[in-house]
Amino acid sequence: MNVFIFLAEGFEEIEAISTIDILRRGNVDVTSVSITDTDVVTGAHRIPVKADKLFSEVDYSEGAMLVLPGGMPGAGNLNGHIGLRTLLKQYAAEGKKIAAICAAPLVLGSLGLLQGKRATVYPGFEVTLQGAKVETLPVVKDGNFITGRGPGFAADFGLAIVEELQGKRKAEEVAAGMLIER
Repeated sequence: MNVFIFLAEGFEEIEAISTIDILRRGNVDVTSVSITDTDVVTGAHRIPVKADKLFSEVDYSEGAMLVLPGGMPGAGNLNGHIGLRTLLKQYAAEGKKIAAICAAPLVLGSLGLLQGKRATVYPGFEVTLQGAKVETLPVVKDGNFITGRGPGFAADFGLAIVEELQGKRKAEEVAAGMLIER
């Protein structure tokens, strides 16, 4: 099972790196994917991160989940990537899992994928979740979608994904190893 996490210029470093780290601790195969034309992507706080692959180099057919970290202008850059938007619609149509945190749920909202679903988003972006029932919880799971509120909840978000893919016991094991109380 492979999870793809997408890096756009201006992504929120804590949300991307924490999620990758927690998923790998949970024995989830994670591939970081640059949506730019280079494998080094600079985050919102000027931290360059080397992605595992470029968007065009990946076969997404065997993926278990797509993950979108937030941050600005990162979330806007994700939203502007036509290939990613097409992939998100395809995964949703196939009932595959999608997760987004902070401002990144705006991408799902702009595609109408959260219609009638419960979701959370960074404060001030609620209007972008077209048709969703917006909640203020740290992490919200509804069907095949997991959304997270922001950088302070990156660990909760990562653990929710581990729980979804590897079960509650594995998520609790990872949390305990990180001294996170759940």
